[in-house]
Amino acid sequence: MGELTVLIQRAQEGDAEARGSIFGLLYGDLRKLAHSRLARDGRDTLLNTTAVVHEAYLRLAQAGALQATDRNHYLAYASRAMRSVIVDFVRARVTERRGGDVAHVTLNTESCDGIPSGEAQILRVHEALEELSAVDERAVQVVEMRYFAGLTESEVAVALGVSERTVRRDWEKARYMLAAALR
Repeated sequence: MGELTVLIQRAQEGDAEARGSIFGLLYGDLRKLAHSRLARDGRDTLLNTTAVVHEAYLRLAQAGALQATDRNHYLAYASRAMRSVIVDFVRARVTERRGGDVAHVTLNTESCDGIPSGEAQILRVHEALEELSAVDERAVQVVEMRYFAGLTESEVAVALGVSERTVRRDWEKARYMLAAALR
């Protein structure tokens, strides 16, 4: 057994030190996943790679028992945590923009109405995924791993224990369903 597999087994048994060691061993991979997800927005954001990875780690640590059996399962598990970090951050920014005690000024934005912001798109995808989860949970997992974590089809297939062809079919089905939901 590899060092990572042993650490995952120890973490599943409740060893907090092993959980931290897993994070240390996979830190570079987690940063690549977070960076690829954030780079897709094509714009500057206050949320950076390090913040996403560290916040995801905190959520994984607070979750209790580790639900992974190997490297790919851990990365898939982390991708779900990264999704929740990104969605929560976007929600907080949208809420913050709405004001509070700040004086509200009405602007004419008709020329921009049809263009969704990156943040609005993330929230719309999240809501559509919530609806899709009632129909096909595995398709949601594929979207999380591909869209939010940037895993390849082969990595997703290994993590879910299915063939790459099944991952491609689930990916296509999810894309069509999400496209319909986002219209």
